[in-house]
Parts: sequence; structure tokens; C-alpha cells
Amino acid sequence: MTKTGKLELTWVGKNEIKRYEPRILVEDFGKSNITIDNQTSNMLIHGDNLLALKALEHDFAGKIKCIYIDPPYNIATANPHYDDNLENSLWLNLMKPRLELLWKLLSDDGLLAVQIDDEQFARLFLLMDEICTQKNMKTICVKMSEPTGVKMASIKKAKSIPKFKEFIILAKKDGVKNLDIEYIPKEKWDNEYKLLINGVNRDDLEVLKQIMEGDDYSEETIKLADSIASKIKISSVNDIIKGVSKKEEIDSIKYENSWRIARDVAVTGNVKDLANQKRNMVNGESFIVVTPQKKKYLMKKDYNAESAQPRCKLLFADQYLTVHPGDLWTDIKTTGLDNEGIVDFPKSKKPEKLIRRIIQMSTNKSDFVLDSFLGSGTTAAVAHKMGRKWIGIELGDHAYTHCKVRLDKVIEGEQSGISKIVNWKGGGGYRFYELAPSLLEKHDTLPIYTINKNYSFEMLCEAICKLEGFKYDPQREMHGKSSETRFIHIASEMVTGEYIKQLTKELGENDSVLIYGTKIQSSLRLPDNLEIKRIPKDLLKKFDFESEIR
Repeated sequence: MTKTGKLELTWVGKNEIKRYEPRILVEDFGKSNITIDNQTSNMLIHGDNLLALKALEHDFAGKIKCIYIDPPYNIATANPHYDDNLENSLWLNLMKPRLELLWKLLSDDGLLAVQIDDEQFARLFLLMDEICTQKNMKTICVKMSEPTGVKMASIKKAKSIPKFKEFIILAKKDGVKNLDIEYIPKEKWDNEYKLLINGVNRDDLEVLKQIMEGDDYSEETIKLADSIASKIKISSVNDIIKGVSKKEEIDSIKYENSWRIARDVAVTGNVKDLANQKRNMVNGESFIVVTPQKKKYLMKKDYNAESAQPRCKLLFADQYLTVHPGDLWTDIKTTGLDNEGIVDFPKSKKPEKLIRRIIQMSTNKSDFVLDSFLGSGTTAAVAHKMGRKWIGIELGDHAYTHCKVRLDKVIEGEQSGISKIVNWKGGGGYRFYELAPSLLEKHDTLPIYTINKNYSFEMLCEAICKLEGFKYDPQREMHGKSSETRFIHIASEMVTGEYIKQLTKELGENDSVLIYGTKIQSSLRLPDNLEIKRIPKDLLKKFDFESEIR
């Protein structure tokens, strides 16, 4: 039996090769919001996301720590902002090049998260398998609806099955691991946790917990743990719920303070003996013991030493009353989001808490977060509130009417969504960019391309630098460089032997130059370190220049 071929998804147009032109981005200073932070790295881009991603590729490849996208689900919903009724092949042709670019932009330890419903889940998973490989992927099922409302009447009448969930496909280049997973509260508070830890702050307790769970048993580390433990004062959890009568409010306060609420449990044998030996040697209300088996325990001093099983070991609620969310997320409220972000986006707005979980599990402050289907601006808003840098791309007019409006409100300090959870007070900024038109445009009557009349010479230079993979950095006669010795120059006049002589007279021995021009003298004799290309002829060899992507 011949073992050839491979299992893959096929569709009309899959193997068509298109050479998309990397466009430049033009800042709209009137729409940028940099009053508070004029050094911001945040970018809000209006334009086709495929071309915008190509525009970002040169500067951001391998630098984005978290990418979340919520692309059109291809389900013919009544969403006026998206073409969401594409034939399957068209939808796959839309997604494939975008996912390939996103994968290039993702850092080696970054996370890609793509949300989808069951209409296109199977096709999307197979497509991502080709790009990311299945071993680097995992799927989350997230509850997105409740069994209530008008939809349930028609479901009952038809005796059908309602849809309550969507999927988030996760992918990392080294496999879905090394994530900072946010543990979630158990459904019910355990009232055995009734001791309140005072005298130390959250950071101190976090250090203490890490020492207790870690493998460092050095004398210095144990002294640090004992030092923190000696500051602890123990009281009743009732101290923080005085005057509160509603059970849900009481439980909410307890969960919010679970990091400093504990219970005491019984110990026996050598742990009891170690505690009895050390308790009279310390002045504080708690202390650390280390067993011969290299186990570390936090003990309270106030216990009955005569008891066979004294209750003296302290366990913290946040370590025992929370659980891993796993691959089934049902704890995030996904309905009633009308007021989040102060913009209206029916049936398509994702909850800020959901985006927060994805960003939190994969990034640290100042890491870059990207969303190329920005929609109502949720991802950028959440990243902004969490202190991350962000890039948001949106094609529709709601880049102006939704994204910009929402982000301006975030900067002002709006308090919806996760604002209270992260103690958001406002601040920051962003720069607003328009995707430039194509560098070359077809002549109205002749079968030729000419430089777009909307381009200034500076825009032309920046665009050619981007097309050739050079960093645009005008310095004297040169317009950019790709290394310390490789430069590019775009000529605004006829390129002659004398022109080249003047241009290259200050070049170093190992320097080389690429020259682009529209008018070039024929039969020029060039040294080995010089290359000349023509506009538009040599540009047309590299890319397809179209006015827009469909």
C-alpha cells in the first residue's frame, strides 16, 4: 500500500497565490488621543485587516504576546456591521491568509485565541491545524447564552435544541502550556474558613505561600517565611462582614478576601511535635515548621498542645476554595452586556471579563495584545485597562462610531465591564491610523500602473522601504536601512552616473545601496555594492497592487 498524501481541508481557491501589498499606515492626528500620553504605543487602525496585518508584519513579527479575534461566524445574522453570510469557500479564503499573518506576528511564547460558534468550528479547527498544528492547540467551550428569552419559545415549539455555547480555539507555538490560569470560586463557600489574617499585605502573603509550596528549603528562605509569619494577627472573618445581611453579598466579600481568610486543621505525629517545640520559641501568632520529609506548614500559636490532634495548621481559602476552569467556562456572565463600553453592538459584543481572562493568562503588563476584528473595541478596552499595549484593526465605520468612542471613554475612566475589578481610573492614549491607498494605481485608459496621485514623496519613500523590507529612517541621502551596512535611496530625479557618484561618495567600504527611481539613465555601469530598480516595473514583480481586498 502506497503511503502518500495528507489529510487536509480543501475548498475552491485555497491554492491561489496572492501577493498582497504591505501598505503604510497614515496617522490621523485629529482622531488620535494622546493628550494624556503622547508616548503611547497603542494603535487603532481603520482599514482592511489583511492589508493592515501586512503593514504590521515587518515591525511586529514575533512580538505580539496575545492575539484574540472574534471573526464573522458566517451565519447570516442580522448584524449590520459585518458581511456574515459568506459561502464557505469565501469564508475560508478570508480566514486563511489572516491566520497565517497572525501566526507570524505571534511571539514564540504568545497565545492565539479564536472565538467561533459551531457553524464554522470544524472548518476553522482543520484550517488552524494546517497553520498551527493540532499538538499546539486546545479548545475551550464557553457558555454564551441562557435558557431564557424569546428564543426558547420557538425552541420549545419546534422541540429542538437551543445553542448556549461557543468555542475558543487556543494555539501556542510551543503547545498550550505555561499559562497564568485564573482559578474560579467553587459554587459554595466553605464556612470552615472563618479566620481572618491581618498584619501583612497581599504581596507578603503571596511570598509566604510561594515559599510554602516551593522547593527552596534554605535557612535564608525559612527565615524570610518566619519573618512574614511573625507579623500575622489572627481575628474572625466576621470583622469584614459586619452590617451585611444578604448572603450573596457576604459570600462575595469572602471570595474577594479569600487570599487572607484561612481555617485551622488538625495535625498529628511529628508535625505536632515540631509545632510544640517551636511555639514557645516565637513571639508572634504564627510560625513555620519544616518536617524531615521537606514539608512546610504555617501554624498558629494558639492551640491546645495537650490535644492528640490539635487544630493548628492554617490553610488559605484561595488555595482550596477555587478550582481550575478547565476547558468548560460557565462562570462568566455573557448576557446583559448592553451597557458595557457605552456602545451598542447587538448580538456581537463579548464580555470584558472573558477577554480579561484570555489576556491575563497569557500576558504581563506592557506586553502587546492584538485584535484584527476589533468590532465594538472590547479587546482594546480591556487591554488598556489592564496596562497592556494594544493594536486594534477594524474595517467598518464603527472604527469611528464604536471603537474610538469606547476607547475615548476608557481613557476618561468609564466604570463598566472590568473597571472596578482592576481599579481602573482612566489615563493612557492611542494613535489612530488610516490604511494608505495602494501605492500604484492603474491608468484610466492605458494598460500601465502609475504612482498613486495621493502619495507625497515622503509617503512614496516609506512605502518602498516597507515593500523591500527596509526600516524607514531618513538620514541625509538615505531613506532607510535593513542592516548597519545596507541602505535604500529613492530618487526624485533622473538617476545618472553623476547622480550615483554624488550619492555614494560617503559610503563606507562595506556599505551597499538599493536605489529606486522612475527615470534611470540607460547603460549605467554599477559597482558590486550598488543595485538599481525601476518604479513601477520592479515593484509589480513583487506584489499585486489592488485598490481593496475582497
